[in-house]
Amino acid sequence: MTSSLADMRRDYTRDGLTEAQAPDEPFALFHQWFTEAVKTEQAPVEANAMTLATVDADGRPHCRVLLLKALDSQGFTFFTNYDSAKGQQLAAQPFAAMTFFWPTLERQVRIEGRVVKVSAQESDAYYQVRPLGSRLGAWASPQSRVIADRDQLQDLLRETEQRFLDTLPHCPEHWGGYRLLPDRIEFWQGRSSRLHDRLNYRLKDDAWIRERLAP
Repeated sequence: MTSSLADMRRDYTRDGLTEAQAPDEPFALFHQWFTEAVKTEQAPVEANAMTLATVDADGRPHCRVLLLKALDSQGFTFFTNYDSAKGQQLAAQPFAAMTFFWPTLERQVRIEGRVVKVSAQESDAYYQVRPLGSRLGAWASPQSRVIADRDQLQDLLRETEQRFLDTLPHCPEHWGGYRLLPDRIEFWQGRSSRLHDRLNYRLKDDAWIRERLAP
């Protein structure tokens, strides 16, 4: 196993990333790369899938894969149960990191910054466009808590379906969005012989500074 893992490697030769290709601020480049990922990545890869890393009150890191659901000039938005493990971690330490990886394009984007809750209006607007099953699931699942088995989850879902039998479910108070407000965004383009291109943007005094990092 050890030797076979050591032999696993891929040489990245698809593209490069120069300063001449990069704008002065990172959002335009992210939009460009994301649009290309949507067009290029093949199922089951979802272009908006990203790894979200948080830290709990004891300083222990946690990460999981989520889906980006909104992007604007303020930051990157995702939705979850506020009472979940990640919600409790963000309440204790309101900072997080995101990583997007688009293997077909041989690209990665790393984002770091402070996290805030979006408004109740924004959460409700997104909740209302989710499939009905997902809206019911937000009520039924005590996310991150220990449950006895799958049957208990199904029982909770049936109870929720009965509760909203005659009306559409509304957005729960324990569910909604978070927006990561970035102060660092790094764009990584795979290159041959592991000499990758890394352009890093960091926010200083409300202005973005672009710099190249060694691979």
